[in-house]
Amino acid sequence: MHLRLISYMLFSMASMLLAEDFDPLGTKSLLPKQQATFVTCTKTDITKALGLSDVVMAALCNNPQTKIAWQTSLYQAAQVGVSQSAYLPTLSATGSVLKSESSEIKTGNQENIGVTLSYLLYDFGKRDATYDNAKALLDVALFSENGTIQSVFLSAIQAYYTLFGSNASLEASREAERSALASLNAAKTRYSVGTATPADTLQAQTAYSQAMLNRIQAEGSVKSAQGELANVLGLIPDTTMQLQTPHLEIPSDIFEKNIRALMEEAQRLRPDLMAASAKIKAAEAGVKAAKADNMPTFSLSATSGHTETVYNTAQRTSSIGLYVSIPIFTGFNTKYKVQAAEQQLKINEAEYEKLSQDASLEVYKTYQSLISETQATRASADLVASAQASYDLSLGRYKAGVGTILDLLSAQSALASAKQQHIQSLYTWYITKASLAKAMGTLDFSTIKGQP
Repeated sequence: MHLRLISYMLFSMASMLLAEDFDPLGTKSLLPKQQATFVTCTKTDITKALGLSDVVMAALCNNPQTKIAWQTSLYQAAQVGVSQSAYLPTLSATGSVLKSESSEIKTGNQENIGVTLSYLLYDFGKRDATYDNAKALLDVALFSENGTIQSVFLSAIQAYYTLFGSNASLEASREAERSALASLNAAKTRYSVGTATPADTLQAQTAYSQAMLNRIQAEGSVKSAQGELANVLGLIPDTTMQLQTPHLEIPSDIFEKNIRALMEEAQRLRPDLMAASAKIKAAEAGVKAAKADNMPTFSLSATSGHTETVYNTAQRTSSIGLYVSIPIFTGFNTKYKVQAAEQQLKINEAEYEKLSQDASLEVYKTYQSLISETQATRASADLVASAQASYDLSLGRYKAGVGTILDLLSAQSALASAKQQHIQSLYTWYITKASLAKAMGTLDFSTIKGQP
């Protein structure tokens, strides 16, 4: 009877403890509230035209990287709960049924039931160090999650603009193909009236074939860009999506700031640096915990038991005591644990130093790239205007019989190249701007505010 009762109690307690939403130590409250976004995200509606903000949100919700980062944070929060449990007493129950048989008494049962309460009173700071270690590792996970979010954010922006850049390049290649065909027709017309040589027609045909090849390659680039965007959004690569066309303008230089100030800002805001700093704190706590392994522990234990014998007699036992555990020799286990923890601390400090240097270099290089892209975008716009005027003039002169096919093909090639450069520099500028924000650790929706 007693065993059935205790079994029922244990089953009820286990059911409560195993419930998914049961969080008695409140570890989930350690996670930022906005991270619940990843739990409430809905499936991306690809039937409507998606703007840049929609694309980014879909990527944050559906990309496996953000899901892994979120689950890692939940895991580390649970580890904090594990460390907190050391501050609470433990309660355990034991029970047994023994069946006896002898010549005098054929059968009989003996039931034993016991309950033990244990509580660690003092361990020279090991519990505290273990908790500090777990809390610091949770900070590492949260900062790393923020870094993952910004990485996926940037990947979505890159894939979005790369697709539109590929589409624009395809349109430019088609226009170049139409221009090459016009040049070929002009060469054929002049040849038919005897004002051009067969060489003119052959050269124009070669240029036209090259333009066709460029257009075919551009179509392949568009397909690849579409698959890349779908992949970033956590979709099958051949998924067809409707996208809002971005309205891009020639960039201004209002972003230009003191580069030293930008690098200093990155040192404060980059999530990977904050994660590396939290790793140092975790390693420091690990050293304290390892050293505490060599110290005594003081525990309180209380036991109560009940036994019923085959002779229908009952016996109750109880005890309470203070226990001291003193490690005398552990085969040098503690010694090497401390050494390993100290070396891990030095490794984490060196990693932070390297990340700090890399962060400054990344900000510096990305900033310089943005400056160059700004100038290149403006210059390429002027280049397109002059190349278009040159081509129109060369085509008119050739049709009039006063220009050469080489002049026309040269102007045609220059125009196609100028348009490609302008398209690429314009979209690259927006990607580089987002990359600078990522390098500084400030990439968020404010970066793309006002862009469709």
